[in-house]
Amino acid sequence: MSNGYYQLPNGRVACVDGNCDFPPTTEALVEPNGLIAIGGDLSLARLLNAYQRGIFPWFSHGEPILWWSPNPRMVLYPHALKISQSLKKTIKQQKFEVRFNSAFKDVITHCSQTPRSQQAGTWITQDIIDAYCRLHASGYAISAESWMDGQLVGGCYGVKIGRMFYGESMFHHVTDASKVAFVSLVEYLKTQHVALIDCQMKTAHLTSLGAHEMRREDFTAELSRLIR
Repeated sequence: MSNGYYQLPNGRVACVDGNCDFPPTTEALVEPNGLIAIGGDLSLARLLNAYQRGIFPWFSHGEPILWWSPNPRMVLYPHALKISQSLKKTIKQQKFEVRFNSAFKDVITHCSQTPRSQQAGTWITQDIIDAYCRLHASGYAISAESWMDGQLVGGCYGVKIGRMFYGESMFHHVTDASKVAFVSLVEYLKTQHVALIDCQMKTAHLTSLGAHEMRREDFTAELSRLIR
């Protein structure tokens, strides 16, 4: 297919040029979890269009662009963030200097180089790095960074649209560095009146931070309200 189209695994085709749009998220496949479209590109307009519909890209090097809308969806309400006693102690010690948006490209690049359990490669390809740097330059993508002795040692990044924040990835080279950055990011998002953080898929780490699963239909309803 050309870059102007997405082809669904069930054979249906959706045009995304002109006035055409992504398929409804209700058409996402159950297995693999939430695959809704294949192909297209990572232009700024297309990424923003996708996020506003609860769709995100996730694919490995050498694959076409794969677009996902999983069900259920892992989410975190900022006010429900759980901070362990050990992490509270680390934050109180002020071991890290936390900055925002001072090294966005470095953060996403470090995330792309971080080995993940049960994952052979990285989904953060050079095309993804370039695309999210464009989102950052346009004011939509945010990074929170932990610095120690002038060195970047941890961080996280994501996309903010309206009162929604979509968490993407994090990394650390020093214990708790990414967690401290994330906690600081959540506190910052509260000041920006963000009401919901999308965490995409369930992990034990996200659960420990207070995230929980939400049905896709409920997530979509919340999303529609918060991106306005």
